[in-house]
Amino acid sequence: MPLLADKTKRLPITISKRPSEKQEDTMDELFIQTLTIAGSDSGGGAGIQADLKTFQMRGVFGTSVLTAVTAQNTLGVSAVHPIPTDMIAAQIAAIQEDFQIRAYKIGMLGTAEIIECVAEQTAECGFGKRVLDPVMIAKGGAPLLENSAVEAMKRLLLPHTDVLTPNLPEAQALTGINIENRQDAERAAKILQDWGVKNVVIKGGHLADSQSEYCTDWLFTPYETIELNSKRFPTPHTHGTGCTFSACITAELAKGFSVSEAVQTAKNYIAAAISHPLGIGAGHGPVNHWAYRDE
Repeated sequence: MPLLADKTKRLPITISKRPSEKQEDTMDELFIQTLTIAGSDSGGGAGIQADLKTFQMRGVFGTSVLTAVTAQNTLGVSAVHPIPTDMIAAQIAAIQEDFQIRAYKIGMLGTAEIIECVAEQTAECGFGKRVLDPVMIAKGGAPLLENSAVEAMKRLLLPHTDVLTPNLPEAQALTGINIENRQDAERAAKILQDWGVKNVVIKGGHLADSQSEYCTDWLFTPYETIELNSKRFPTPHTHGTGCTFSACITAELAKGFSVSEAVQTAKNYIAAAISHPLGIGAGHGPVNHWAYRDE
C-alpha cells in the first residue's frame, strides 16, 4: 500500500566491535549489493542520486559508477561533462574487485565511446541481471544521448540486457515504430527482443499527449504480455521517474524476485512517488522517493 513516510525517531548511536568472520559472512548474505552506472544530477532528482535513494528505500546497498557530471536543476540541463573512459573503466574495476553485485542498471551514457567502454568493462564482471534505461532525452527536452551513440547501444548493450525500460519517445526512437496503442507497443517490443533484449517494459505515460486518465505500461516477456495501469496524477513534479523506476526493478531483481514481480513493485513505487510530490523547484521537480511502503 503506497503511504507517505512517517517521521522517524532519532535513536542513540552506539559503536560496536568489529564483526567476527562468521558475522561478516552473515552480513554478506543480508546486505544485497547493487550497482548503478549513470550520470550525476546536481539537482538530486534523477541519475545516480535517484538510483541510490531508490536502492536505499528498497533495502539494498547501492554502489555507483559515474559516466557524466551534469549541471541541472528543475528548470533544465545547462552543462554536461562526460567522464573520461579510463576513469569509468577504473570505477567498474574497483566495484568488481570488492563487491558482490547481484543486479545492476545502466542509465545515462551519452556517447558511443562511453557505451563501448561500459559494454567492454561489464562483459565479464558477473554483475548479475542487467537493467538498461536508455536515457536519451531529459525531462526538460535536452538531448542526453548523441545520435551516433544509438547504433552503439543497439549493437553492444541491447543483446545482453535482461530488462529494457524505454519510455514512449525512446521506444519510438530506437525502433522507428510510432506507438499509439498496445499493438504498436508489441511490435516495437518484438523488434527490441529480436535484437537480443530478454524483457521489455514500454512506459506509456506519454500516450494521448500525457492526458489520459490512466498511465499504462506494458511488460513484454518471452512468454507473456502484462499490462500495468495506475491513475494519472496531475503534477509537474516528475523529474527522475525513469531512473527511479529502473532502479527499483534492479533492486527487486537483486533480491531474487522475478521480472514480472520486480516490474509490478516498481510500478507501485513510482506511482506513490509521483502522487505524493515534494513540490521542490520552479520547474519539473523530483518525485518523492520516501512515499512508498510495502504492505
